Amino acid sequence: METLLQSSRATANFKADVEAYVSGRGAERVKVETYVPRVKVQRLLTQLLSVEPALEIEQVVIRGTAGCSNFVGSVDVHTSAGAHVFDFTWCCRWKAEAEGFTDYFGFPDQLRAAQEFDWRCFQQWKRRASN
Repeated sequence: METLLQSSRATANFKADVEAYVSGRGAERVKVETYVPRVKVQRLLTQLLSVEPALEIEQVVIRGTAGCSNFVGSVDVHTSAGAHVFDFTWCCRWKAEAEGFTDYFGFPDQLRAAQEFDWRCFQQWKRRASN
């Protein structure tokens, strides 16, 4: 995360709030509108910083639902130049199937996929068109 933050054009305040959030503290610039496990939000922030390093991010608002193997929703990314919305699906079951990972019983090995790929289990990351 530190490397992604350093290479990102996000504001210093946003970067500080991401570090706070990852450390388990409050972060006013990382807003989560519904309950989502912190680890899933952290994966989303990692994806955002990895895929969109040129955005001068000031704040994010995350909306989504999390299940055992997935996290689906949208993130509003506020920048000095305007807002961007990304729809996303993080799914370790999908990644396990894509990689051919199976457990002892022949089911997709979601745990292995989540451990090995962590935030790289995004099945969808799509910027919405501007209105």
